[in-house]
Amino acid sequence: MSNRLPPLTALRAFEAAARHMSFARAADELNVTPAALSFQIKSLEEHLGNALFRRLNRAVELTDAGRALYPGAHEGFAELAAAWRAAQRVGDTVTLTVTAGPAFTAKWLAPRMFGFAQAHPDIELRFSATLRLLDFDRDGIDVAIRFGYGPDPGLYSTRILSDWLTPVMTPEMAAAHPTPEALTRAPLLVDRSLDFVSPPCDWPAWFRANGIDGAPAPHGAQFNQADHAIDAALTGAGALLARSSLVEKALREGRLVAPFEVALTTDAHFRFLCPQGTETRPQVAAFLDWVRSEADTMDDLETGRRFIPAAEVAE
Repeated sequence: MSNRLPPLTALRAFEAAARHMSFARAADELNVTPAALSFQIKSLEEHLGNALFRRLNRAVELTDAGRALYPGAHEGFAELAAAWRAAQRVGDTVTLTVTAGPAFTAKWLAPRMFGFAQAHPDIELRFSATLRLLDFDRDGIDVAIRFGYGPDPGLYSTRILSDWLTPVMTPEMAAAHPTPEALTRAPLLVDRSLDFVSPPCDWPAWFRANGIDGAPAPHGAQFNQADHAIDAALTGAGALLARSSLVEKALREGRLVAPFEVALTTDAHFRFLCPQGTETRPQVAAFLDWVRSEADTMDDLETGRRFIPAAEVAE
């Protein structure tokens, strides 16, 4: 048995067949005939001196040798694919793939995209709207925008937006509940995506910031995604203690109002993340500059607000 590595094509055929547990599906993925794939695996078994599959009537299964080889082969090809994508991105000054949470993408980024496209017609912007932690290399991501605290070891990380929270509601609901005391009797929507924030930026904290202790627990719908909670507030389903960035457009359009001066602040903030050293790539730098300039346009929403850190009213 030789210690020399077998041909890459044979290993690729094995990895696909083991992943699908089907020669036919593996052949289809690799765009070869089943006979050609079977020949590659046969040559790999001869190179190893051991069978990798047991051929059954209508299926295949891995032998002990196949089970030993598959994890490393699968991880190896995944690493190769990630390295190839990373190498491609080094010379790519046109494409920029950004991941951000669904709410931030829908409520803050998407409404502004026309402006970015006009300013940078040479950059093709792609979005992955998810809260799932993504791998920059494996998933082909250039930039991540995340709300939280950090730290972000090994990454370039910079604060781009600090949010504050205040009750928002339709104009009709605001007219019916003109004071914080009256708001205790309104249906209060809850955004559970903020449950990780500490100290809590929630309804009890906001009422305490207004000098109201012992306010009843919120009696309204609860949502695990901020954009769904905002959509509910837009229908008049209740008042929502919302992040300023996510309701900015609705406030400017008058579909929602923020009638009370007290707003809560938190150390949690939006960060711009990318692999260390890639922040100077032309399209990454252009996107960061644009995001910062757009964040600056929100300053006027702070006029007339009284900001209270959540830590000052924590129980």
